Amino acid sequence: MSSSATAVRAPRADALRNRERIVAAAREIFVEFGPDVPLDEIARRAGVGNATLYRNFPDRRELIHHVVLSVMERNLDQVEAAEAEEPDAFSALSRFVHAAADERIGALCPVLSDAFDQNEPQLVAVKLRLEEAVERLMGRARREGQLRTDVASGDLFVAITQLTRPLPVSNCKADTFDQFVHRHLQLFLDGLRAPARSELPGSPATFEDLRQQS
Repeated sequence: MSSSATAVRAPRADALRNRERIVAAAREIFVEFGPDVPLDEIARRAGVGNATLYRNFPDRRELIHHVVLSVMERNLDQVEAAEAEEPDAFSALSRFVHAAADERIGALCPVLSDAFDQNEPQLVAVKLRLEEAVERLMGRARREGQLRTDVASGDLFVAITQLTRPLPVSNCKADTFDQFVHRHLQLFLDGLRAPARSELPGSPATFEDLRQQS
């Protein structure tokens, strides 16, 4: 085999699994303790050696970038699967909202927002695809008469982010937190259903509105 062919050889399956385990462990530990946790602790949580972690992610910034990218890609997969598999648009939207909450976006955003390049091309591309998929799904729900017309995609993500922030109590266990999150998300989703039962103050928030605030 030529040296050029060797250079482009795909990573081995076990190497890919190790990389995925590191990213998953980092996401969990960032949610629990913030982005400054020692990388050695992340390696321990992932069940790999320190050398394996540093071989895949030379520094903390690189690891954080891949955690964010992984969460965005998972959200994209979730919204596309929900749209393809659910019987109507609002059911798909509800499924996506609960799945997105399980990613604990609200817990991740404050600790990661300044720790990576948000304009990195791969991340921007996934983010735009996610926004387009959510916009498409919400548009379908409106046309089907299921989603009130005075809400937009930004409203949806503000709610998900706010409801998945850590609770202001130190003894709240993860399973209790998840119960509260999904309970209140369902209340929020019920409030999105058409016909609207109240008049909302202000105007619908879009993804562009959120970008201008960041």
